[in-house]
Amino acid sequence: MSDTLRIADREFQSRLFVGTGKYRSFQEMARCHAASGAEVVTVAVRRVNLTDKSKESLLDYIDRSKLFILPNTAACYTADDAIRTARLAREVGLSNWVKLEVIGDERTLFPDNQGLLEATRVLAKEGFVVLPYTNDDLINARRLVDAGAAAVMPLAAPIGSGLGIQNFTNLRILREMITEVPLIVDAGVGTASDAALAMEMGFEGLLMNTAIAAAEDAEKMAVAMNLGVQAGRLAYLSGRMQKRLYASASSPMTGTVAGSR
Repeated sequence: MSDTLRIADREFQSRLFVGTGKYRSFQEMARCHAASGAEVVTVAVRRVNLTDKSKESLLDYIDRSKLFILPNTAACYTADDAIRTARLAREVGLSNWVKLEVIGDERTLFPDNQGLLEATRVLAKEGFVVLPYTNDDLINARRLVDAGAAAVMPLAAPIGSGLGIQNFTNLRILREMITEVPLIVDAGVGTASDAALAMEMGFEGLLMNTAIAAAEDAEKMAVAMNLGVQAGRLAYLSGRMQKRLYASASSPMTGTVAGSR
């Protein structure tokens, strides 16, 4: 079945994006990337060795023939910092794509919507493919699209919390109202059922890091997340049965083939 995810000028077979932080070792990270089936991996530009070739870098453990690097501006608290970080990533040859983060609060890591919008406008005009991490605010999401975002990445819960989807109503509204660009759920997923639920809602993709890296067996969790995303996407595409208040015989005497459900 052909069901690719298209963002800007690229197509991806996998709808699961993964990160590079919090793993016990670079070797474990590489194994989890392979197990996840992901094709996109995010790298925090400000937390990685980009210049000193004599020192080990997590970039040495990313197979760039199989994985597309999506630089992110984690730990940037102003639009100017985020813009400079994105430019640095492009200058050192990582990518002209950017997962754009402009953080507004250190404890919650919630985004600064005003700074995010400003940085999106600037970077989109400079030719970047901008994927902003944002909250679940419909109005702000529309503004980001108007500013040139190639996709919008709303949070499901605070970054690294593992709480699962906490804002079903707002995410459903976003899914219904934003159709111009892909929507990728980012932050808060804790386990494979969370991933499946997000995909069943019709989101085009899912980004996660801590849920895999912090699992007791990270490699197994990477496989589980891969399967959860696939299952949720297939369930969404297949169209679930209508909910009913009362029972309905699974083997009715008339109207359907015996044994069908």
